Amino acid sequence: MKLLTLASVMAASMGITSTLGASELLVRGATVYTVSSQGTLKNADVLVRDGLIVAVGTSLPASAGATIVEAKGRPLTPGLCGGLTAIGIEEVSQEPSTVDTTISQSAPGWNQQWRPETDLTLAFNPRSALVPVARVEGVTWTVLAPGLGDGDSGIVADSIIGGQSAAVSLDGRFDAVLQGSRVLYVQMGSAGAKLAGGTRAGEYVLLDQAIREARAQGAIAPGSLLHAAGREALRPYLAGGRVIFQVDRAADILRVVAFAKRNGMSPVISGGTEAWVVAKELAQADVPVILNPLDDLPADFDRLAATLDNAARLQRAGVRIAFSGGDARNARLVRQLAGNAVAHGVPWDAALAAITANPADILGMGATRGHIAAGQAADLVLWSADPLEVSTLADQVWIAGRPVALQSRQTELRDRYIGPLKLHQAR
Repeated sequence: MKLLTLASVMAASMGITSTLGASELLVRGATVYTVSSQGTLKNADVLVRDGLIVAVGTSLPASAGATIVEAKGRPLTPGLCGGLTAIGIEEVSQEPSTVDTTISQSAPGWNQQWRPETDLTLAFNPRSALVPVARVEGVTWTVLAPGLGDGDSGIVADSIIGGQSAAVSLDGRFDAVLQGSRVLYVQMGSAGAKLAGGTRAGEYVLLDQAIREARAQGAIAPGSLLHAAGREALRPYLAGGRVIFQVDRAADILRVVAFAKRNGMSPVISGGTEAWVVAKELAQADVPVILNPLDDLPADFDRLAATLDNAARLQRAGVRIAFSGGDARNARLVRQLAGNAVAHGVPWDAALAAITANPADILGMGATRGHIAAGQAADLVLWSADPLEVSTLADQVWIAGRPVALQSRQTELRDRYIGPLKLHQAR
């Protein structure tokens, strides 16, 4: 009985009425940021049934057993994308047994052949302590990425190809992979050159060899880069598959795009510190860019033209942009990236899209998530105020229509020690 009473008190504090855990949910009277052609809807309702949004409008009816949340004008947005992260595949970076981000071809039992068949989603742990840390801040999904090198400069691996991955839901399910989001990672620029004989030209020699092998038939010849499984894994990416190229220098970006298009790939630029220099060409080629809008220093010679208005220039040119900080532990700060992008020229609505709709569109999932519209997955966040302000809190988070407990290892530690601290201060 005590547990039921506590649940009732919590529900009342969040404006929830009716049956907890019902399959139907109505968020009533919200400022709904649909991140779609409908724009922002004032005093609107969102009706959810069995994990999907079924209606967006005003005065929507709900069934007798529905959970009703009175938004009272608060902002409601789609769930946020954490960007390209290692959430669930890296727990403690200095403890090797918890790091599953990258295969080293020089490790015992592996030879120097490339392994595009490597699937990082097979290592994903939905019970990682980093998952609830991200959810508390409204992050409901992320894209698994190979281990990043110095800062966000590149993939740590012994080959240019860092393996395959996909987007995953952060709802704690073991079958968390989001269908249709498969991607291949490729490291280019100066970091990739280190793995290709010390020259950027070598990157294209090796990639061209791997592509020829993937298209070839027959036995594996001595000296081949790919196993039979690698050939099979690479082929779909040569027929329109999404390939994320980590690359920063403007000249490298153009060459990567041309190479990818010529070989049947659908390129996505990650990093893209100098992408603003070639924004017009990227827009014409319809190539999206996943970037950190806070990159503003020439950390290396690939990023001499770093600037805080990179995102704004790309957006104005018509390039689809998405934001990623590249840090699994701080993926929750992705909305701060968006807020800072607004401060440097990105329109507010475009910044919100860069952490919701745009990454979904880039990953081929725009029809199912990233927007608030009928037929979309009911990944929703109800905010205390402007979601791009650092002082704003997520009052309630839903993934597939189910409420998420806003608890994490951090909040548990806070609650554990705040009582004794207050007692000590009182003395």
